[in-house]
Amino acid sequence: MEEILIVDGYNIIGDWPELKDLKNKESLEDAREKLLQYLADYKAYTGKKVIVVFDAHQVFGRGRDERIYGLDVQYTAENETADERIERLVKELKTRRNQIYVASSDRTEQWVVFAQGALRMSARELSIEVAKSESGIDEKVKKSAEKPKLTLKDSLGEEIEKIFEQWRRK
Repeated sequence: MEEILIVDGYNIIGDWPELKDLKNKESLEDAREKLLQYLADYKAYTGKKVIVVFDAHQVFGRGRDERIYGLDVQYTAENETADERIERLVKELKTRRNQIYVASSDRTEQWVVFAQGALRMSARELSIEVAKSESGIDEKVKKSAEKPKLTLKDSLGEEIEKIFEQWRRK
């Protein structure tokens, strides 16, 4: 079963204190970039497909889709909200072989996608999941750093090692 996480990007930015501060002190673009970095690490650790939707309904023109850090990033079209795009994605992607999760703290949106068969995840729950994945990644990095480095000599049998030593000495 494929697991797909659909994230309401600006909703998460507005809810996570570190991203909210980054948006207010630096720029919205920096906050978006940081969110995408967190979600890319989460995707790599969990193996879930991640789709991030950013609301661009006040921007003129067509929406656009991009692939950033292995994530599907979608910007809505003119006169389209992120909620509308998320609801459409849930309808399109929901099958018996897919489990859809929608990360948003918008209660109305949570109930709508839940009624369509998706599981809802609050911004806080996503933050906890991302933090767990980061500590899991850190643990894996520590373990791999602690492993002794294998050399060619370590992986050869004694017999082969003796043959190589004889060749070296001739």
